[in-house]
Amino acid sequence: QVQLVESGGGLVQPGGSLRVSCAASGSVWSINTMGWYRQAPGKQRELVATITSGGVTNYADSVKGRFTISRDNTKNAVYLQMNSLSPEDTAVYYCSADRVLSSTGLYLDIWGQGTLVTVSR
Repeated sequence: QVQLVESGGGLVQPGGSLRVSCAASGSVWSINTMGWYRQAPGKQRELVATITSGGVTNYADSVKGRFTISRDNTKNAVYLQMNSLSPEDTAVYYCSADRVLSSTGLYLDIWGQGTLVTVSR
């Protein structure tokens, strides 16, 4: 089965930077859109950023100018560079992939387990 595995979360001070990564396992042939979502305590999961297979990006207004999403199609991976972090960015960050085609079939969407990012002194 195809899986998404996030890494890179941890504790960072306000104003600092952190880079989280996500890689798809299995024999992946193609993925349409990959993205990052986050869920803060007591809040619903929200969109952070997405990137298409062609490199077209989309960002939530709250992270524009601070976060950068990138993708490596060869490695079936997506990354999120987070700069100028604030406590409000504290959340579990989830990786997503839409329309994943692998040797085992077509998966409409896949979600990772999430990685915790804590912004605090």
